[in-house]
Amino acid sequence: MRLTDILSGQFNAAEWEAKGYQLPKFDIKAVREKTYHEPTWVHFGGGNIFRAFPAAILNDALNTGKYDRGVIVAETFDYEVIDKAYTPYDNLSLSVALCSDGTIEKKVIASVTEALKADPQFDDWNRLIDIFRNPSLQMVSFTITEKGYGYNEADLARGIKPVFAMGKVCALLYERFQAGQQPVTLQSMDNCSHNGDRVKAGVMAYAERWVNDALVPATFLDYLKDETKVTFPWSMIDKITPRPHQKVKELLEADGFEDNNYIETEKHTFTAPFVNAEEVQYLVIEDHYTNGRPPLHLGGALYTTRETVDKVETMKVTTCLNPLHTAMSIYGCMLGYTLISAEMADEDLRAFIQKIGYMEAMPVVVDPGVLNPYEFIGAVINRRLPNPFMPDAPQRIAMDTSQKLPIRFGETIKKYLACGLDMHNLVLIPLTLAGYARYLKGIKDDGTSFEPSPDPMLAELQAIVAPLQVGRQKQDYSCLRQLYSRKDVFGLDLYEAGLGAQIEGMVKELFAGPGAVRSTLHKYVAAR
Repeated sequence: MRLTDILSGQFNAAEWEAKGYQLPKFDIKAVREKTYHEPTWVHFGGGNIFRAFPAAILNDALNTGKYDRGVIVAETFDYEVIDKAYTPYDNLSLSVALCSDGTIEKKVIASVTEALKADPQFDDWNRLIDIFRNPSLQMVSFTITEKGYGYNEADLARGIKPVFAMGKVCALLYERFQAGQQPVTLQSMDNCSHNGDRVKAGVMAYAERWVNDALVPATFLDYLKDETKVTFPWSMIDKITPRPHQKVKELLEADGFEDNNYIETEKHTFTAPFVNAEEVQYLVIEDHYTNGRPPLHLGGALYTTRETVDKVETMKVTTCLNPLHTAMSIYGCMLGYTLISAEMADEDLRAFIQKIGYMEAMPVVVDPGVLNPYEFIGAVINRRLPNPFMPDAPQRIAMDTSQKLPIRFGETIKKYLACGLDMHNLVLIPLTLAGYARYLKGIKDDGTSFEPSPDPMLAELQAIVAPLQVGRQKQDYSCLRQLYSRKDVFGLDLYEAGLGAQIEGMVKELFAGPGAVRSTLHKYVAAR
């Protein structure tokens, strides 16, 4: 059982299907031919998340028989991905959904019609120019990570021969401009706030520099700013796609599926002919397109307004997912856990995050309408976090906690104040913030030490709580005011918010000695 056998037709479809593999229902060669001549979608970033999500939902759309164009992937960073994960397998891949019950769902993805290296040093660049000049092109999308939208003075100074992704995209947009100012939409699908603005800022930085240096006409900038021609919508994407999993490899080998080799490139990209990801996924997109769009709604994407996208993201990062992650990472590190899925088997921790979400944060959530907040939390608690395939660790999630607290908890507290709600209803959110002081000490509940995760403010904040000692019966806790009044850490002064004294009291309980973290957590969770 090999992927390359599918395109050649030399395979036993009944055998694949009998072993639970979902095969494409469309004519792969016909879609490739149609897409070559009339491309509608180019995607930058050929990594695992692209194959597991955007490419997979297009595959679902093609399976309906209501669409006939695939997606062309272009890689701007790690060209070995094209050479090792796409070309040897005819651009086919196997998507493996990791279900929370320990089973897997297997689907052959055939929606990728071409895989190109996005750099002028390769012949593929001329193909990209042809695509960008084609009137049929509708959408240029991205999963290049937040860092991929950056630029620097050195790259800006290279003129129309940049090496950063946004510079290359701008150069290709200039080709489209020269071909008659054809309309197009640039759609980020990266997991960062207001992601469309990141694309726009990157592209505009290059365009403005080139105009100033008289390399391109000023009308090129006018073209990019004309929202009847070029748009940069926002989106919210949510799906965990870990590295290829050893257990998945073994399960596929047992089926007789031969394309199981792990791939690690010189740039340390980890991939494989198969890509494994959690079963739950969300893609909410601002519907602001200038030349039509691929019908990704046929595969489950939700098209809506920019305001609604913002509401969905706010719901996720301040209530339904990110705060729960942070709360369990702080306490998970102190309780000695190394896996999030293992934490979910801990009754105190499970009830802790469940009550934070449903009881304390939910009263100030704005329902975005397209996704139900209660159902979102339900999926997080019952399907996503307990998933045994997800090797995520509290230590990873605890990275940069000082940068996350203002959004993940500060915004909820601010909404309580703005709405005039009773601050006494907040118990477990204050407990989370109290736990941060104990976490900064780097001492587990059993008294042994641990290394707090990297954080740009770690040393500064540790210095504040340095006078405190775990197990010392009588000590001066006045340093806590210096910590919990920090607006840059918590988003507001917690004393001015009326929570300072409550948090101080919880900190004292957490510092009582060995076992104090568990007993304090259990006490407040049970009472809540």
